[in-house]
Amino acid sequence: MTEIKQHAYLFDATRCIDCRACMVACSVENQIENDKTRIWVAGVGVKGIYPELDRATMVYHCMHCNEPDCLSACPVGAYSKRPDGPVEYNKDKCIGCRYCMNACPFGVPHFDYDKGVIEGAFIDKCTFCPQRIDVGEEPACVATCPTDALEYGERDELLAKAHERIAAHPDRYVDHVYGEFENGGTSYLILSHVPFNELGLPDLPETPINLVSERTVGLTLPVALGWGAALTAVAAGMHLVNQRQAKKIQAEAGKEESHES
Repeated sequence: MTEIKQHAYLFDATRCIDCRACMVACSVENQIENDKTRIWVAGVGVKGIYPELDRATMVYHCMHCNEPDCLSACPVGAYSKRPDGPVEYNKDKCIGCRYCMNACPFGVPHFDYDKGVIEGAFIDKCTFCPQRIDVGEEPACVATCPTDALEYGERDELLAKAHERIAAHPDRYVDHVYGEFENGGTSYLILSHVPFNELGLPDLPETPINLVSERTVGLTLPVALGWGAALTAVAAGMHLVNQRQAKKIQAEAGKEESHES
């Protein structure tokens, strides 16, 4: 049996020139409007004194977590994790509850208010271009990047490459590969010359957030069930009271009619 190897992206912020070709490629590949692209790019400020200026740009899209919080939070199974890396979204199962949006620590899934109810595709996010990688091609954003700021390959090989760059140029890089361990690891790995929080990336523990939340839910489940039973009993009691009150009103109305006649 052939071993399925996990794949990933590697983004090197020192190589990004903010050309946004990746955004255009994503829009064309997925046939979506450019302002609804599943990639967003942001410059995060300028430091230094002219002409020695230092600017950082971050390319954001789905992190394709090893332990996806969106998958854990979804009550209808609209998310799934492929062993080769991608976190997939099934629009046909989605009910538009947006729990995934609240669960994702990276703020990735976004609700499309323009087409959600009409077209039945509530959530937009990076898909990892399965239509391309399944036939041996690179994701569209990677294929179009002119500076190799975005790369695609086996996760272990990209991690080795990232650590080699840090070792070869310790003055150029922060000594860490973001996504190697954060939130249980991701399939989007990031190298940077500025602190990762300056790129807008959250400071996350290695333990996946969803494991913590699931344990908490497990501990509180008996309490939740007890509270649910109590609420059910109250609702049933109120329904019975309302029925009795309705019968009383009907009876009094019948008496008044008999007196008038």
